[in-house]
Amino acid sequence: MPFSDMPDAARLWVYAADRPLSDDEEKALTDRLEDFLSDWTSHGRSVEGAAEVRDGRFVLLAAHRPDAENGSTNADVSGCGIDASVHVLESFADETGVEWESGLRVFYRDADGAVRSAGRPAFAERAQRGEVDASTSVFDLGVDTVADLRAGRFERPAATSWHAEAFPLS
Repeated sequence: MPFSDMPDAARLWVYAADRPLSDDEEKALTDRLEDFLSDWTSHGRSVEGAAEVRDGRFVLLAAHRPDAENGSTNADVSGCGIDASVHVLESFADETGVEWESGLRVFYRDADGAVRSAGRPAFAERAQRGEVDASTSVFDLGVDTVADLRAGRFERPAATSWHAEAFPLS
């Protein structure tokens, strides 16, 4: 199912790779995720899902339970359903040597538009030196619904994100 068909309330997880994926790796991961999504269940009930790789670094995985009540946050896509999705990503990582980064790292676009990551102290140093500023595009790995993704909360200028409160951005 494409992201465009997912309801706003669908749950979203973002995984960030420690390095850019090659074209072959991205295709292999996309194929593996499509296979997984075709049979995804949570507590024995069908889960509709969507997945895509963005910028060769981010895996966006959305889940919606079609039998969930209207207005549900789909929080009941949990337990074994989440574990199964994580297993797919961990298996890919084991085979390719990619590592999924912690949400404590800061992901941003450099002046050339490439996606970079840094620990929080290193990002703060870059902000103090003026290498990143309020207009720097940053990524929020904590977005948790498709509505957040559609609203542009995944990638946006640092001035409009939590980064503006956490770092000395000018």
